[in-house]
Amino acid sequence: MVQVRPATLDDIPIMQDIEVDAGEMFRAIGLDRVADDPPPAVEVLADHVRSGTVWVAEIDGAVVGYAAASVVDAEGHLDQVSVRRSAAGRGIGSLLVGQVCEWASGQGLDAVTLTTFVNVPWNGPYYERLGFRVLPDAACGPELSAVRQAERNAGLDVLPRGAMRRHL
Repeated sequence: MVQVRPATLDDIPIMQDIEVDAGEMFRAIGLDRVADDPPPAVEVLADHVRSGTVWVAEIDGAVVGYAAASVVDAEGHLDQVSVRRSAAGRGIGSLLVGQVCEWASGQGLDAVTLTTFVNVPWNGPYYERLGFRVLPDAACGPELSAVRQAERNAGLDVLPRGAMRRHL
């Protein structure tokens, strides 16, 4: 049985390890540069823990995934969701995305956005199955546009990449 709970500071090294493990999937499609990206910094994850915007998924007490969120353009934003490869295919990612949507709704926000590779099967098409829709660049608010620009500046647009939104 999968349990989702708020992350603690003690979970940070595990979340970083999960990020590295999950990133290995990108090697299979030639995106070594993405796989080689470092995990979020301790300070970034600690800020999420302190603000109550990061959750972990456990199976039998072992953390196997996490999701982090923020507010971007007065909407919820899925900063990251990662699941250990050995736990993939069990609905853990969708549970974590659902937790972020529940959090956003509880904050009085009307939607959740994210940025992703639109054609990578475990990215864009996966999020479409969860109710997200591609958001044209012209429909992005200033903060989401800045997120996209930062991704471009970091060299992430090696495959088609874009923003998506799910109305709550």
